[in-house]
Amino acid sequence: MNKIPTTMRAFVLAGHGGLDRLVFHSDWPTPVPGMGEVLVNVHACGINNTDVNTRTAWYSKSVTQRTTGEGFEGPVDEDATWDGTTVGFPRIQGADAVGIVVQVGEGADQGLIGKRVLIDPWLRDWDNPHDLGRCGYFGSEADGGFADYCCVDQRQAHPVDSQLSDTELATFATSSVTAENMLNRGNVGPGDTVLIAGASGGVGSALIQLANRRGARTIGLASESKHDQVRDFGADAVLPRNPVDLGKSLRSSIGRDGVTVAMDVVGGDYWPSLINALEPGGRYVCSGAIAGPIVSLDLRALYLRDLSFFGATITAPQTFGDLAGYISRGEIRPFLAETYPLEQLRDAQRAFIEKKHAGNIVVFMRN
Repeated sequence: MNKIPTTMRAFVLAGHGGLDRLVFHSDWPTPVPGMGEVLVNVHACGINNTDVNTRTAWYSKSVTQRTTGEGFEGPVDEDATWDGTTVGFPRIQGADAVGIVVQVGEGADQGLIGKRVLIDPWLRDWDNPHDLGRCGYFGSEADGGFADYCCVDQRQAHPVDSQLSDTELATFATSSVTAENMLNRGNVGPGDTVLIAGASGGVGSALIQLANRRGARTIGLASESKHDQVRDFGADAVLPRNPVDLGKSLRSSIGRDGVTVAMDVVGGDYWPSLINALEPGGRYVCSGAIAGPIVSLDLRALYLRDLSFFGATITAPQTFGDLAGYISRGEIRPFLAETYPLEQLRDAQRAFIEKKHAGNIVVFMRN
């Protein structure tokens, strides 16, 4: 194993704001693994909405607009992260890291050295891993993967046996574990018909594959320019992003004007149409609101039709291990839209925000 350098390349978030708050360093201190931790030489790291939302402080309750990628003005610092707390700056972001374990701290498994690993982004209190109130996120509450090296608890490092490239593997972590968590919360299984808003994105493409894996029928909502890609993801039917009459569109495509489950990472003005498309006893699951977090709900739709609503953020501890198994067995495949070198992280995030792609965008390191 090569000697580990004392400094590394890293893209560091200096504070909330625009893309200019992301600063590239060629001599950032290389982290040292602590008790029970491993040091990972990062080969690739995917981009996700949490990176953008944390940088811009979009999670603050004072922000009501859609995600734009621009920083927000006002009292945003005190509740600017996904869990309503502050961010410690400087911070290396990036939750979707793939790499090789090159060093272990005291008490960690020496057998992990040399293993290629996917990193579970959820930071847990391992004395009580099911305590939702004591969870953090890799790249948010701790430094993440937009650097040559990162440290994680050994229980977050999942060896994966796969012929996929590093950049392909880096498409899975946040998108697929979010999707699997949504499906678990919604108890999706055979016989379900699942409507997926934002079907062309990373979470949407993962939802299609993972719902299909469970024997459900999938209908994607996406811009018409991306319909071919969404079909390639495996959707049984694809509709325009915001059909004027969603029920009529469903009826013409699948022979019924309702669905049993709606999966949403979009929110915004179209949200009531998703709720109206649910059949009696239907389930709605949300894990994002890129088109806007404030929506209008007619409570009669909720109680008269016996609907169930679920939020889905923190996953159960075993969920990432399940995902790593699906990948190793080839049960799901990556959808890699574009790659950028680490030095071009700003360009990569700009492309991610523009949403002209289908699938995932990944940065890679030149090691």
